[in-house]
Amino acid sequence: MNEMKCLWSPWRMDYILKKKEEGCLFCRKPEEKRDTENLILYRGKTTFVVMNRFPYNNGHLMVIPNRHCVDLEELNDEESQELCFLMKLSIRVLKETLHPHGFNVGLNIGTAGGAGEPHLHFHVVPRWDGDTNFMPALGETKVIPEYLANTYQRLYLAFQGSGKKGKNHEKGGR
Repeated sequence: MNEMKCLWSPWRMDYILKKKEEGCLFCRKPEEKRDTENLILYRGKTTFVVMNRFPYNNGHLMVIPNRHCVDLEELNDEESQELCFLMKLSIRVLKETLHPHGFNVGLNIGTAGGAGEPHLHFHVVPRWDGDTNFMPALGETKVIPEYLANTYQRLYLAFQGSGKKGKNHEKGGR
């Protein structure tokens, strides 16, 4: 009989045990107009790109519809198209800025799908050859090689330079 293998990510416990604010995080944060503090990198017409505050890897992004949607089939055509466009843009910006060797891209649907929020969202996680090491297994520590604020500044500037930002980004949010 094969023994079940486990993937340990104990750093996620900070998020799991953290006291949650009322309401949907993905609806609340964009309304605050504090993009830098909330790690919002890009605002489209119907969607936005944000850095994950509890990243699996440096540059871990999420692409999220502005409108609270629980299921993928609830998205209208404009939202679906912009989500796809912003996932492609996010991958291009990450390639140009952080030079990963590959990506994990995934969709979370429902509270059990991840992040504890029923608001659907896509994850874009850059990966590098050998980006896992002994630290998570032995030291219960995930090594993220750059401060979130520094990564935010690099990625924000890259999104600005993408030529697609225009008037949709909240100028007062920075």
